Amino acid sequence: MQRCLRSSLAVLVMMAAAVSGPAWPAEVIRDAEIERTLKQVSAPVVEAAGLAPDAVDFLLIKAPELNAFVVGGRTIVINSGLIMKLERVEMFQAVIAHELSHIVGGHLVQRSLVHGDVNTAAGLGFILGLATAAAGGGSAGFGIAVGTIDAARKGLYAFSRSQETSADRMSVRILADAGIDPQAAIDVLELLDRQEPLGAADSRYLRTHPLSAMRIGRIRTLVDDGTKRLAALDPAVKERQRYWYARARAKFRGFLGSASRNVRELEGSGRGEIATLVRAISHFRLPDFEQALAETDRLLELRPGDPFYHELKAQFLLESGRIDPAVRSYRKAASLAPEESLLLAGLGRAQLATNESGSLHEALATLERAYDLDSRDSRMLRDLAIAHQRLGNQGMAALVTAERYALETRFDQAAVHADRAYRTLPRGSPEWQRARDILLATERVH
Repeated sequence: MQRCLRSSLAVLVMMAAAVSGPAWPAEVIRDAEIERTLKQVSAPVVEAAGLAPDAVDFLLIKAPELNAFVVGGRTIVINSGLIMKLERVEMFQAVIAHELSHIVGGHLVQRSLVHGDVNTAAGLGFILGLATAAAGGGSAGFGIAVGTIDAARKGLYAFSRSQETSADRMSVRILADAGIDPQAAIDVLELLDRQEPLGAADSRYLRTHPLSAMRIGRIRTLVDDGTKRLAALDPAVKERQRYWYARARAKFRGFLGSASRNVRELEGSGRGEIATLVRAISHFRLPDFEQALAETDRLLELRPGDPFYHELKAQFLLESGRIDPAVRSYRKAASLAPEESLLLAGLGRAQLATNESGSLHEALATLERAYDLDSRDSRMLRDLAIAHQRLGNQGMAALVTAERYALETRFDQAAVHADRAYRTLPRGSPEWQRARDILLATERVH
């Protein structure tokens, strides 16, 4: 049942593309630790907004701009640049509170009704399926069908500015109710204000957002009132949020920043955990595998039961060609966090790399467990297809490959492999049905 439901996500992707016009490519970042951190630090804000903890999904994309936005009703897309530029977790939570205000305010639905565009309204109905079907791993591409919105209509822009003002006000209340100082909202706007493009004031009526300086003035009194009535938040919870957010930012700095500059700047920073994490990743990218592993071992001395540090070491080992130690490290990581599909996917990848018969069957079982937990990882789907192919399961290899191409919005290739699976798999089986669904959906795209 889980697999049939999940394969329908690929179908939703294709239906969204069919009704919503062209897609734009974005590199999606999949990382078990960061995804858990986003959920954890957002939880108090989500609850204060009146939503269930699992009601909101997060999609992280590699983009340098300080930006976040909502698609599909309850999926918040976050640019990597946002986390890299917001130094404090409270500022990140202020952004999430703003986006949640759009969600609980029903702004996307209102916008589609005001616009009156049937294609846009239909597209929004499918974007959630598309956004949750994130293609991850390496430089995998991901198409987000954003709808055919006529951006030149000033009336739509005016309505958007009204929504932004409403979201600013609501976000202050959400932050105060969550026990987070709403001053963070002003801190974010002040940061945006410093980045306003020259001449923005001259085109304020052609903007979807009011100028940041205007937004600050409109909510300052609300922030002052909210600060006076802050809900109590356990200091230990605050400290935990700050710690994990600092680790997430360290990963971004290590993997996306200049590796040589990081090493140079942190050379004399001692054995502090966050600095050590940045150094470990930076040495790995140079590449200086021995030093990267030495830094990772220091992290494990600090936190021997941390699954994500074991995963990091496993990644370094695997990508430096040390397969057997990588399998052991991935196995340790997966044992410490058995419900993390991305850790299982890494273990399966390492088992697959041994290229031994016994390990091949073990890799297939591991990758299938990862698939059952989360089928949105494009790299995992590729590895799963390889495992099936090496074991002679050509129909399943074609099916999984079709699902991967569908998630990446490469619909021509999806159709080719779905047709191959349709002709190979036992007629009437659940897998055969999945292949047929993808074939039917690709016909709608064309």
